[in-house]
Amino acid sequence: MRFIEPEDVADAITELRYKVGEDICSLWWRWPEGIQAVYIRRVAAGDSPDTPISADGLKLYTREEYKANNGYHERIEVIGQFLYVVYGAKRQDGEMQLIQQQDGENSIAVSTGRTRIRYSIRHKSGLLRKYKTVYISVTTECEVPSGVLCYVKKQGGYPSNREDGTQYPFLRDFAPGRNDLPAIEVGRDDFVRLFFTDGRKFGQFYELLPE
Repeated sequence: MRFIEPEDVADAITELRYKVGEDICSLWWRWPEGIQAVYIRRVAAGDSPDTPISADGLKLYTREEYKANNGYHERIEVIGQFLYVVYGAKRQDGEMQLIQQQDGENSIAVSTGRTRIRYSIRHKSGLLRKYKTVYISVTTECEVPSGVLCYVKKQGGYPSNREDGTQYPFLRDFAPGRNDLPAIEVGRDDFVRLFFTDGRKFGQFYELLPE
């Protein structure tokens, strides 16, 4: 399966729109005259739509199915923001080829609500120790890329924002459910708190809640 450039502007997917119900996301678009099937791709927030596509990441949907169902409908299984891309498809040389649009009219950002990220931090120290151990637990409703969060260490009190102390990245993505992170050692007077690496960017996708 490979991409081809549109042979004509009439091959373009346009007027793509969506609606989110209680547990269903619906898509509608204007079908080009000569296109009888499309492939639909859903990209999670934080992923790039330019990443390589596998057949498993695409869903074939025909014009007949679209008419029978009055659109494309998908059950919402996770909360968050996604990018849907609808590729027109043509069969050439015995294989289906996807039409790559450069105008972006065949893609749309869809929000099903903000994903909740809950976290807890425990500081444990001994009476005569110079250091203390910090235990961090992160619980998410869906997979969260490691670059979304960071922890900040500050001496003498809890940091108030990600700039208020020394910032450290997380090295692994957070799986759905509870993630108990490896313990870290900090100074006896150090305190740790979690923040978004970019509050303006990720705050629209996720809700960070202390437990």
